[in-house]
Amino acid sequence: MAAEYTTFGLAPATRAGALLAGGDYQVHRDFVDFVVDGCPLLFRLRDLDAVSPLASDVPPAIFTAQVRGLLLESEAPLPADRYIVYGCPECADLACGAVTAVIERDGEDFIWRDFAWQTGEQADLELNGYHGMGPFRFRGAEYRAALAALLDGGSPGARRRVLLIGTRLALLTGLAAALRTIGIGADTAQDTDGVPADELRGYDAVVFGRSTGAAERDAVRRAFAAAGVDVPFVDGLAPAVPLLLAQTEHALDRSPRERRRLTDLTAAGDGAEVEVTSSCRVRLTAYRVDRLSRTRAQDLFDGVLEPGRHRVPLDPKAVRGEAFVVARAAGTVLVTAVGR
Repeated sequence: MAAEYTTFGLAPATRAGALLAGGDYQVHRDFVDFVVDGCPLLFRLRDLDAVSPLASDVPPAIFTAQVRGLLLESEAPLPADRYIVYGCPECADLACGAVTAVIERDGEDFIWRDFAWQTGEQADLELNGYHGMGPFRFRGAEYRAALAALLDGGSPGARRRVLLIGTRLALLTGLAAALRTIGIGADTAQDTDGVPADELRGYDAVVFGRSTGAAERDAVRRAFAAAGVDVPFVDGLAPAVPLLLAQTEHALDRSPRERRRLTDLTAAGDGAEVEVTSSCRVRLTAYRVDRLSRTRAQDLFDGVLEPGRHRVPLDPKAVRGEAFVVARAAGTVLVTAVGR
């Protein structure tokens, strides 16, 4: 019996970058995700940090080849007509692991079936198959139209770029370096006086250092408004690079609320609460700046949470004084101050 029809669509998605302990980092990636029956397909894969092959930072020729592959206009890259649906966000090497599926035609329809986790040329469906996922039958016209739009200039945009405004040069330089490390362009300035409108249009967000005065912030906002640019403005919570980085990542996430894994974060007293839309790995980290202006960080939670609202205890030492909590899941970053 043929599978029932499932709707197919595409939507912009982000794998948020981050600075990790020990100086490591994870790269920021913008990509196009597959939307099946109105829900990102990635959300069906529990605790998976991955991106689709349709990423904004791959060369145009490779991006086009990936789209044509999904349209079955070229041979499958893996045996048994298997295609990579999600791969490693850091290197895209199959050896790191990838979600693959058989993609085939049935008349005018396209079918995705036999999803599996794969690290070599052959997939072991019995051992590593995603049982209960699919098969998905897509109407050919809808499927082709969505993917063909990417070939007509609908591919994800160019590398993100952020303008950092402030007077503390060392802090802004450190933040710019961190952003560039994870794949986001960044420029620093004290103001936007004399900056051409065309240049302002190249930015996706503006981050204000905490020392920037209200008058200076208003002047920057007016400059962007005069240039006809609608960008998010981020008021830095504290002079701490990891915290400012998380705020910037949050500002760059323009996805609809219903397509985010995390939708709310609050912290007060002895607990933080986070709202989760789909089963995923969530990491909560507390940040505070001590009296010597040193950033202190402490991991609060790292585990898989099911959909719903969850409370995580706060270590009083980790949130002493002025403190903040950052919640991360694949593709989503939230930041909040700890209330008293």
